[in-house]
Amino acid sequence: MIIRGLSIIAALGFFGFILWVISMANRAQPSVFFDFVASFPLGDKVGHVGLFGTLTLLVTVALGFRTLRIMNTRIYVGAMLVWLFVTVEEVSQGFIPNRTMDMGDYMADLIGILAACGLCYLLNRRRQRKQRERSIFAKERQSL
Repeated sequence: MIIRGLSIIAALGFFGFILWVISMANRAQPSVFFDFVASFPLGDKVGHVGLFGTLTLLVTVALGFRTLRIMNTRIYVGAMLVWLFVTVEEVSQGFIPNRTMDMGDYMADLIGILAACGLCYLLNRRRQRKQRERSIFAKERQSL
């Protein structure tokens, strides 16, 4: 239960951080984050992959790896929520004077989301295996 609570706090905290960064970008405020990202080639795209991949990982873990079935495919609810947020945020940039919609940024966001889904899949498989092992050992102890 403690891990679950910490994962929820981490997801909400990181989401708050992303909202703060978006707010600074929307108001064209200078930031050490923007300067750092601009200091290396494709820094903006790498930043998008990292930010939204991390957010997807944190939200998916916080939601207990919950999935939806869409056309015979299981999709993490956390990934769907982050994808919806990213899509709305990227489209909204078209209506903000000092921002520009950038398909490259959107693609980088999607790459981050997909990479996080792959990592979540591996983490969830490991978690499920450990739960099965604990269950088997608990049954063995009860039979002794």
